[in-house]
Amino acid sequence: MIFLSDYDMHLTEHLVQGVDVWLNTPLRPWEACGTSGMKVLVNGGINLSELDGWWEEAYTPEVGWTLGEAREQGDDPDWDGAEAAMLYERLEREVIPEFYSRDASGIPAAWVQRMRQSMASLTPRFSADRTVREYTEQYYLPAAAAYRQRSAGNGAFGRAVADWRHTLEQQWAALHFGTVKVETRDGQNFFEVQLFLNDLDPGAVRVELFADGVLGSVSTRLEIRSQPQPGGTPSCHVYGATVAAIRPVTDYRARVIPFFAGVAIPLEETHILWQQ
Repeated sequence: MIFLSDYDMHLTEHLVQGVDVWLNTPLRPWEACGTSGMKVLVNGGINLSELDGWWEEAYTPEVGWTLGEAREQGDDPDWDGAEAAMLYERLEREVIPEFYSRDASGIPAAWVQRMRQSMASLTPRFSADRTVREYTEQYYLPAAAAYRQRSAGNGAFGRAVADWRHTLEQQWAALHFGTVKVETRDGQNFFEVQLFLNDLDPGAVRVELFADGVLGSVSTRLEIRSQPQPGGTPSCHVYGATVAAIRPVTDYRARVIPFFAGVAIPLEETHILWQQ
């Protein structure tokens, strides 16, 4: 074991060029990110790290090895010993044998295959090039376009947004849900939601069905559309949606969020009304 003082980018430059296995053992969930493990990728180093930070997102069995059990360790005093034993076992049974298993030409074929898989699959995903490109495409360019749109015509669009937000402030408290009906047939759930908007323009809001994700899946958001109701109450609007009956009806709740084309929700307007 060697202690390297004054660890910085210049020292890292030498380390990442010469290391075979990059070992990182933070206590989950205290890994800030793990960029050092990302830097070793392009140099052919293979990661052996705690399932935390970037490695929890990046890891597959073909590209490296893991420590821990993907659970938060807290202050359990026994965990260090258990994880140390896990590390020694993994080194002895998996990492070191693979490194020293050589063919007739002295090449560790399995190791080289893992190294190539790591470089090919992870380097494009965890690189400054990808990061800068995605920030540019997804944030900077849209932000520049939005600025041009809002400043055009002496800020006419910006004034319209300000008026819309002022209207929401004045009228949001009066919004409320009425009855919510659900009918199930032919493997489909048919939702009918009453919403009282009072004097608020229906175009100023969006009505959705929302369900939390399960088993790591993303949450479900489904816009529900207004349905004509001849002879109905002017302030009451009825919204309908059809959802495959693969989840319990009780998983879904209706909600109202603001809507204005070109405005980022909820970044710029945080009002929300949930069905009770």
